[in-house]
This record gives sequence, structure tokens and C-alpha cells, in this order.
Amino acid sequence: MKVFTANIKKGEVKVTVESNDDLWYLSTLIEPDDIVSGKTLRKIKVGSAEKESVRKPVFMKLKAEKIEFSKTTNSLRVLGVIVEGPEDISKGSHHSFNIEIGTRLAIIKPKWLSYQINRLKEASQSKIPKILICVFDREEAFFALMTRMGYKLLSKIKGDVAKKAVEEKPKGSFYEAVIKKLQEYDRRHNLDRIIIASPAFWKEELLKVLKNQDLKKKIIQASCSSADESAINEVLKRDETKEALKLERVSKEINLVESLLKEISKNAKAVYGLKETQKAAELGAVETLLITDALIMKYRQENKFEILDKIMKSVDNARGKIVIIMSDHEGGRKLKGLGGIAGLLRFQLSY
Repeated sequence: MKVFTANIKKGEVKVTVESNDDLWYLSTLIEPDDIVSGKTLRKIKVGSAEKESVRKPVFMKLKAEKIEFSKTTNSLRVLGVIVEGPEDISKGSHHSFNIEIGTRLAIIKPKWLSYQINRLKEASQSKIPKILICVFDREEAFFALMTRMGYKLLSKIKGDVAKKAVEEKPKGSFYEAVIKKLQEYDRRHNLDRIIIASPAFWKEELLKVLKNQDLKKKIIQASCSSADESAINEVLKRDETKEALKLERVSKEINLVESLLKEISKNAKAVYGLKETQKAAELGAVETLLITDALIMKYRQENKFEILDKIMKSVDNARGKIVIIMSDHEGGRKLKGLGGIAGLLRFQLSY
């Protein structure tokens, strides 16, 4: 995301959307009652008949009421009330902005909280490591590209080893097919790192076949207990991958949730669930608030976002950190199982 104006004191930020990841960031930054402005398409009547209308680009300001984001279609809509626009469009009528790659818009808030400013900075980082993960065994290989939103499964391929001979090694052609895919994705995405992971010795065998030295320099080896899509999440937590993934938000999120689970298992400095987290936030005890994007969207749709907003403001006022966790990776799913909201505490609470 390109930030070309940021006047935090006046509450205004102007950005240009550069990727699908930016749409997700904006879906968590734009809130009800924010003023969103930019060019948009609006139906304009051109004749006396009701059906005679055209869609024309106009500049408008909306007071946001609802924010709708779809991960499956990578679409973001901001629905609200028009507060400023052309003379022939009445103020107070409803409109929706369809935000997509290339959209330039301004966001005005009464106050930008520190966690929102940090997320804006994160979204505008110029360099994001391009990391490919390949998990495989003697029969299958899965290829996934890391993104800020988690990972995107690119493809999978199958070998032709007979299952009856477990100790039999894959044929050279299978390794060659895996290497061909690695080279293809390296050319296409200009990768910074490639993590190959497998149970047993399959990764070592593949490296014996790999002759491309430039590709070898990018490879980090890791282990996993299986070779399926679930193993990608397993690889994210391995020590071998920390160096490659240290800038990736997904790795940080998974590690934070794991830290939370450890504290919960010790009955120590952690709370989870809406009521308990709300109490801890009001006491100024929350050092790091974890909340899923799915819970934020759910409460917005049910017009209950004010509850979460108060918790986040309490944590922000107490100089705590707020981390919005993607709900579609392993860490997000575990947090969802705890109610979608939890807190790592400064001190242990006793009621």
C-alpha cells in the first residue's frame, strides 16, 4: 500500500491500493463513522424515463456504516451515507465504494490509535520477503506462497511410487518434477527463500538431484510429520524457518497464539473470551490483545462492534499492543476456538 499523505494530527490519511493484501489491511483499518473519500461510480439519470441512467465517475465523501470484505473474491466495499458530492446527488443518500487495486482514497478518523498507525506502516512496507514452501514425501508435493494474509496454495503434484513398498525411493522423474516447479515459481515470483520440508530423508534425496546452485542458495531445509496441506502450518513453527519467516506476519501471529496457549496451560498471565478479556482490559492488565479478523467482521455485521472498540481503546490507552490475527491459518483457528479474543497480561489476575 502506498501512503502518499499522512496527517495524523488532522486524522487524515491518503493511500493507493497496490495489492490484494492491502484490501485486507484496509478492511481492518476502516471503521464505522470514518469518512472515506475518493472517485467512485454512481448511477446518474440522463432522461425522463426511470430506466435511463448511466454510471459516471464522481468524487464523493461517505460516512462509513458497513465494511464488507471477502477473502474468496478479494473484494472490499464500504457502504455509507453521502456527506459530500456533486450538486445533483443528494446528501444523506446511501452509496457504496468498491475498493480495488489501483483505487486512491482518503480516510479520516476522529483519532488514529497507535495500533492503527502501526498497521498502516506495516501495510506500506516496501519489501516483503517472497517465500515459497514446498512440503513433500515419496508420493506428493505441495507448493505454497507466503503472503501477508497467510499463504496461498499454488499447486500440488503426485509421484508414481508403488505404495506397497514403503522403503522404495521415489523415481528420479518425481524429484525432477518437483525441481521444475521450484524453478518455475522462482522465475515467476523472484523468490527470496524456498523452504523444503519432508518427513524422513526425502528432502536430502531431492537435494542430491538438484544441480541449480543459484536455487540451492535460496533453500532452507525443514522437517514435517506429514506431506499434506496441514504440514505447511507445521513448517511455519519450525526453528529452521524462523530466519526466513521473521518478517512474515503469519509466523508472528502463530507464535503469539502459541505463547498464549502456554500461559493458559500454566493458569498464568493470560485471559481469553470476551468477558474475561474485557475485564482485564479495563484493569489495564492486557499487554498484548489478540483478536481475529473474523470476530471483528462478525461484530460489525451484528452492529456490536462498539464492544470490541471499547476493549481495543482500553488496551491502546494503557499502552498495550493490539494484534489482529488472520482467522484462516492455524493460529487464527486456535484463537477462534477460544472465542476469537484473548490477552497476554502484564501481571497475573486474581479475582
